[in-house]
Amino acid sequence: MKPLSIGQLAKISQVNIETVRYYERRGLIPKAPRRTSGYREFSEKDVDRIRFIKHAKALGFTLKEVAELLALKVEPEATCGDITQRIDVKLADVEAKINILQRMELTLRKLKKACRKPSAPSKDCPILESLDAEE
Repeated sequence: MKPLSIGQLAKISQVNIETVRYYERRGLIPKAPRRTSGYREFSEKDVDRIRFIKHAKALGFTLKEVAELLALKVEPEATCGDITQRIDVKLADVEAKINILQRMELTLRKLKKACRKPSAPSKDCPILESLDAEE
């Protein structure tokens, strides 16, 4: 495959050109060689790498964590267990967030149920009173 311009890479990878530049600055994709004209030349490997980054981010990994995964991908001593450890940490994080969201949902449902007179003036709204109350 012939080298890709930054615009072509961004289009194929379905990211913004600034995202490509940012990933390059952060070291998530290697610095691209430059043509004599000064334009960068990207490869299909860069497309694959950006797709990897996008998939990992969609699963909730931070860019720092993505960088760690990418490093493990090329580390000859790395094992699947090393990756599994990172998954376990992310799962624990996701489970904690789910618990927080479930508690928020329960509280919001209770607040909504507390409003027995939707036509009452807002100054008498038990929802607002509850939000004003200290926990």
